[in-house]
Amino acid sequence: MAAVRPKQLDRGMAADLIADTTVRADPATPGRYHLVLPDHWDFLYPCGGVVMACALRAAEAELADPGLRFASATTVFCSPVRNGPLVAEVVVLRRGASAAQLRVGLRDGSGEPGLELLATFMRSGRKGPDVRCRAFPEVRALADAPAIDDGARSHPGLRWRFHDQLEYRLAEGERFYEPEFEAGPGRHARWVRYRSAPRDAEGRLVRFAVPPVIDSMPGALHRAIGPGEYRFRAPSLDLTTYVIDDTTREWLLISVTARRAKDGWAIADAEGRYIAYGAQAMFLVGLAGEAPTVDASGR
Repeated sequence: MAAVRPKQLDRGMAADLIADTTVRADPATPGRYHLVLPDHWDFLYPCGGVVMACALRAAEAELADPGLRFASATTVFCSPVRNGPLVAEVVVLRRGASAAQLRVGLRDGSGEPGLELLATFMRSGRKGPDVRCRAFPEVRALADAPAIDDGARSHPGLRWRFHDQLEYRLAEGERFYEPEFEAGPGRHARWVRYRSAPRDAEGRLVRFAVPPVIDSMPGALHRAIGPGEYRFRAPSLDLTTYVIDDTTREWLLISVTARRAKDGWAIADAEGRYIAYGAQAMFLVGLAGEAPTVDASGR
């Protein structure tokens, strides 16, 4: 099969997550799907949450049942996935009247395993209790939250193409790249919206759009460490996402708590207000300075 070149997009233009993760079935191999992921969603490599969304699109295509909705998934990132042509292999592990479970392996042109995903899809409209068990953290309202992208683009992270696709406002914490930045608790919250919202025919945010915005946990660790010479990047080792509810809102509120960092890796979890919950393990790669010892548990 001939390679397909990703569509180019000018810097500053909003990308279409639905179009960029669309899969096509391989007519010669059941359960195999192809897609071409552009570089619109890149950091050094494509965002792990976006690559996870690609695998979820293949799972949706294999199920071919709109009544089965993405409910939970755990992804293990085996090696960095590059943009360009991707191949997904889908295996249906269980398919019942109310739920289905699938495994997806996804790789890029290198042929190396890129990620392995285990996902559960649930039937919509089942009867059961509607219970909120925990109050969402108190944070700034959207109207009071300052923009993270200040127009001058002084935030070093906003140089990545991924951030061209989203708009952010700071709900809790500080701009860690500003001179007045101070260390705080291992928490970080932000309002976020897609510049081109990926929605279904009913106007709801598509569920596979949740992992890319919930894959935002290093900011809480930055706040706990505080200012200094130490700099790091944090590629994902794994990412688990649960989607509980749908939303038609434009802005989503994501609150992140870093739990522990040690021996070059860290764990954190994130919640989108009444919509989703996620947990992540990160591999910490030092870029500058000496790794500090910090106890932020009392802040």
